[in-house]
Amino acid sequence: MTDTTAPASDAADLRGRPGAGALLIEQMGEAGARRARRRDVRPLARLLPYALRHGGHMAMAAVWLVLSTVASLGLTVTARGAIDNGFSDGGEQLNLWFLVLAANALFLGLATAVRYFFVTKTGERVVADVRKGLFERILTLDPSFYARMRTGEVLSRLTTDIALVEALLTTSVSYALRNFLTLIGGTILLFIVSPKLTGLVLLVVPLLLGPLFLFGRKVRRLTVASQDRFASAVGFAGESVDAIETVQAFGREKSAIARFGEAVETAFGVSLVRIRARALMTAMIIAVMFGGVTLVLWLGAQDVIAGRMTPGALLQFVLLSVFSAAAVGALGESWGDVQKAAGAMERIDELMRSAPQIAAPASPRPLPRPPVGEVSMSAVDFSYPGRPDLPALKGFSLTVRPGETVALVGPSGAGKSTVFRLLLRFYDPQAGVVSVDGVDVREVDPTAVRDRFAWVSQEAPLFSGSASENIRFGRETASQDEVRAAAREAQALGFIEALPQGFDTPLGERGKSLSGGQRQRLAIARALVRDAPILLLDEATSALDAESERLVQAALESAMAARTTIVIAHRLATVLRADRIVVMDDGQVVEEGTHAALMARGGLYARLAELQFRAD
Repeated sequence: MTDTTAPASDAADLRGRPGAGALLIEQMGEAGARRARRRDVRPLARLLPYALRHGGHMAMAAVWLVLSTVASLGLTVTARGAIDNGFSDGGEQLNLWFLVLAANALFLGLATAVRYFFVTKTGERVVADVRKGLFERILTLDPSFYARMRTGEVLSRLTTDIALVEALLTTSVSYALRNFLTLIGGTILLFIVSPKLTGLVLLVVPLLLGPLFLFGRKVRRLTVASQDRFASAVGFAGESVDAIETVQAFGREKSAIARFGEAVETAFGVSLVRIRARALMTAMIIAVMFGGVTLVLWLGAQDVIAGRMTPGALLQFVLLSVFSAAAVGALGESWGDVQKAAGAMERIDELMRSAPQIAAPASPRPLPRPPVGEVSMSAVDFSYPGRPDLPALKGFSLTVRPGETVALVGPSGAGKSTVFRLLLRFYDPQAGVVSVDGVDVREVDPTAVRDRFAWVSQEAPLFSGSASENIRFGRETASQDEVRAAAREAQALGFIEALPQGFDTPLGERGKSLSGGQRQRLAIARALVRDAPILLLDEATSALDAESERLVQAALESAMAARTTIVIAHRLATVLRADRIVVMDDGQVVEEGTHAALMARGGLYARLAELQFRAD
């Protein structure tokens, strides 16, 4: 019997309603608008701790960044020398100056290559660390977090947003720093060459800052909104692909394509506005800069004619002006990349700062060794997050002694699966105590608590690896002999050995190449190889045919003989062999006893059993 008291996200509640896609996109857009109100790039400071781990590479990148900039600006000095001195004395110094110019160019190429290597390597290393840190954070977040955020949204931040940060660290930041140093160095040299002309050039700068900041903020706001809408589209696509058989079975391909297309077009519309704003910003910057530079150069040409400046000095001024103007234009482009990365990092940081509600205490208590195999729940009240008015358990109490097999039965929504979720400490109760081997689970590291359990869920999710890898997921250190033994116990050895590569056969995403019964038996083998003292079976034989159920039931009875076992089931094959049957309804224990005693009582259990007999 499936427990329907499990939480579902707001997004999931919307999926079956008309216009749900548009509503989800609207909600995503509102969230993006709230984030976009921040007008700085402080989220990028989150990258600093990762970068400082690689201080040596950062120092090398900085050194070669400065050297490549110096070499770039040095070209203007050697070019001036070649023009002003190379033609004197009959051109005897011309070859020397061009040799110096060639050497300068060669060093510039070397410095640029080394700078690129260290900057890119450092950026890739930082991104790799961020990606690992983000995934680590994602896996520590408890189910209540995923009740609020869709998986597709999380994956969008792990992929699309990380890619934007990667582009910044490996390309844009190097480009921006080089252009910033070029601008600083070029401005200094411009003042040395001609203070008058340089002063006129600087008059253009205020005209550049206006569009840079005016449009820059708008670009960042639109970038975040675009990312949010694209994340919504990715989330919906992930759901549709994951349930492709259901989509096709109900003939909803066109509807799903239309909804995804609507989300993509909405994201494209926002991106188009952002592109237009950024294009206008770039056009204004370039027009103002180069228009002003042209005017200043005309004045410089007049100084050469009047003898107040040498031709070489004018050439150097021209080159420095071009370098500086190009640097300013490039900085405008880079600023857009910085804002995009800041928007992405803000979304990443949102995940990074999400703290799991279930975490180890500062000084966790150890569980007894060797394991006892006892669980207890005393006066437990629990409601799922977001549903305080719909309690899943009300004053629920249960004690399972070591080696005992207890069956939980009851109608759908009675709270049976919630019991498992509290034992595995996916959630903590609002009242009461949940203990394992006599220790309150809130005083123990959640990992240590879960080590005491082997869980077989009704869905039996598998992974895309081989059969051996899926079984060994229960215990990484299991030997191949132990894997085979677990498969044999779960009645899975026969079909596994019949696969093309046996235990090494890839099973495809979520093991979809197997039948439901085969997946269930593989999940049971995964639980058995774990060799935990407490076995949790949530409808473990629900996907099996009668013959497979008989075989697996025999295997489970052998496994349960040496373990404490709690079974959620409605099939009497399991219930009849339980030491005790606990009947639940509306989050409470309403009956308890053996099969015979409960049948004689004529209560809820007897009615459920009678309904099953009629169905059979």
